[in-house]
Amino acid sequence: MTLYHATVVDTPGDPFAGDPADALRVDADGGLLVRDGVIAARGAFADLKAAHPDEPVVELTGGLLLPGFVDTHVHYPQMRAMGGLGMPLLDWLEKCALPEEANLADPGYATEVAGEFLGELVRGGTTTALVFGSHFESAMDILFAAGSDVGLNLTTGLVLSDRILRDDLLCTPAEGLAASRRLIDRWHGKGRLRYAVTPRFSLSTSDEMLDVCGQLLGPADGDIWFTSHVNENLAEVQTVADLFPGSAHYIDTYHRHGLVTDRSVFAHNVHPTDHELDLMGEAGAWTAHCPTSNSALGSGLFPLARHVRHGVGVALGCDVGAGTGLFLLKEGLQAYFMQQLLGAEGLPLTPVHLLYLATHAGARALGLSSRVGDLSVGKDFDAVWLRPAPSSSLAVNLRHAADPTDALARVFALSTAADVAGVWLRGEPAFARP
Repeated sequence: MTLYHATVVDTPGDPFAGDPADALRVDADGGLLVRDGVIAARGAFADLKAAHPDEPVVELTGGLLLPGFVDTHVHYPQMRAMGGLGMPLLDWLEKCALPEEANLADPGYATEVAGEFLGELVRGGTTTALVFGSHFESAMDILFAAGSDVGLNLTTGLVLSDRILRDDLLCTPAEGLAASRRLIDRWHGKGRLRYAVTPRFSLSTSDEMLDVCGQLLGPADGDIWFTSHVNENLAEVQTVADLFPGSAHYIDTYHRHGLVTDRSVFAHNVHPTDHELDLMGEAGAWTAHCPTSNSALGSGLFPLARHVRHGVGVALGCDVGAGTGLFLLKEGLQAYFMQQLLGAEGLPLTPVHLLYLATHAGARALGLSSRVGDLSVGKDFDAVWLRPAPSSSLAVNLRHAADPTDALARVFALSTAADVAGVWLRGEPAFARP
């Protein structure tokens, strides 16, 4: 066993369901006793030290110990495609993202990208991720194997498209079904790996391919996940309407194939109708909110208040490469800005909301809240230690914070990935800042 001594901050409650202050938990001089990668006890450090005097102590003072971040939408093949500003979604896909995604047909190239991608996720404190995969089976084998070696909580799958995109990114429904089943057999449920059925979006997937996705997702009590894009950009929404004239709206293109369930996470959803939100809320589907991407591509301002009113859960995704980095606390800050810009239509977010969105909400969206998302007894020790350099703006502001909520506000306003001093994946050190 190992005893960690830290200021421990997490959100075991849901700040959208009541008073945000009630969702926050802080142990200012806290202790976490970890056995075999799982939190065995939590409380005042002095009490735990007295009860376990012979256990080794890891001192994590001088910062905050937070749950590992949970990213619910990020693209593995787009690690080298960041920074393509000045274009709306469909132009950006054509000029920046899709040419780079085609490069992953080369296993050597895919191996390099997988290493860069997973390394950057972990260095930024992300310990659990729903990853939009590659169109190539070989590249997915590489990502699953690398994710297993790192120890990341990784849910991902082969990206399926059978129309409109570049020819080298397309497959037939039969090919997509066979390749996906092979990947499920090889990787799903192995350690911390899980499979997600992943049509790119219904714009590039026919009804026949979406039928395949329904077959792969399986019965209501299954454990395969589902993710795709929806309602990101107005031109995209109109194109989908033209391609599916018999559908009521964008979500219906998935719903009619049984793909809107409590194992579904839809990225973006910037322009939903009330009926779409009703369908998602009734099904228990979640939205991955990607604020830096939505801002960079000019996609729109996310209607968080409408999601909450309709009972649709929301978590965060960095959406690299349209997003501007893999540090999820940046997404929290941008989510705050976006709601401020919406004025009366926005939902005012506290720092407690932001921490929840970056951690516990994502764990709930991925059906993993019994294992990760906060630092409660019985959960995996997936954790991030934020300890800024002593002379940094963040360190100065933390020393002058009035209370834990004020400290969190300063963390979201000022922190960068350079402030991540340590990361643990199920109790194993995954990163330590030199």
